[in-house]
Amino acid sequence: MPEPSSTPPAPGARASIVRRLLERAIDSSPHMPPEIPGLMLIRIDQPYLNTCSVYEPCVAVIAQGSKRIMLGDETLCYGEDRYLITSMDLPVRSAVVEASAARPYLGVALRLDWREIASLMLESPAAPAGTVARDSRAMTTGALTAPLLEAFDRLLALLDQPEHIPALAPLIKREIHYRLLTGEAGARLRQIATVDTQSHQVARAIASLNARFTEPLRVETLARESGMSLSTFHHHFKTLTAMSPLQYQKQLRLTEARRLMLSEGMEASTAAFRVGYESPSQFSREYRRSFGAPPSKDVAEFRWQQEPVAA
Repeated sequence: MPEPSSTPPAPGARASIVRRLLERAIDSSPHMPPEIPGLMLIRIDQPYLNTCSVYEPCVAVIAQGSKRIMLGDETLCYGEDRYLITSMDLPVRSAVVEASAARPYLGVALRLDWREIASLMLESPAAPAGTVARDSRAMTTGALTAPLLEAFDRLLALLDQPEHIPALAPLIKREIHYRLLTGEAGARLRQIATVDTQSHQVARAIASLNARFTEPLRVETLARESGMSLSTFHHHFKTLTAMSPLQYQKQLRLTEARRLMLSEGMEASTAAFRVGYESPSQFSREYRRSFGAPPSKDVAEFRWQQEPVAA
């Protein structure tokens, strides 16, 4: 049976996760403990707007604060009462809405393991009643239940008991995947993981596009490799990602160019050529259309937003 969405997360588990995150995530850089691969701890001490990144397949839980994510032209908001699940690599813009030095935004994410999901599906091949997908997006939210939150708490607790990680971490990760499969997002995960579905074929095409996003886009080739007509491929691609293939590639290019300018200090024209643009003027136009300002101004404003706020 699916987990009842009315089961509220236990306050004790949330308080425990908050404490563990405050102890280990001491700054705004994502912390990925090497002892537990795929686990990420997040802390943000002030709100931020319009940050670009590519979300890999993962489940994310907010222990404190709230967040807004823009996928294509759609906006998805979630906070402490829901989890976020991303079933394939997706370029998004995000904003942390609630955060302060006194009460920072705190979150934890775990990369999805498709082998684990496939194994669980084999043990329970029939989709549980009540897990029909409400939409077909590759990114969605679900009600955060007590069992799922408690599993994350136990996974984080292992960081204080490293000798138990080899034996217990795989079991807790498996439980988390089980809770997801039997929760609101279960049907979406099953569709992506099932090899003979169109969602799975599009997911493979997206992985191919991600690996070659700097190259000229040949949608006909992606459609043929997916075993679909061009119109069918376009339809399923946009259903999953809220973007056309061209829009998806453009968002990947702009996101990577922005990262190169912010993290590596690269000039806009150099970043444009690096990600596949042949015309700096076209890059500047599309960048302004996406981020609301030309590259140099946007990068300067973003860096200013990240300056520490005086107490």
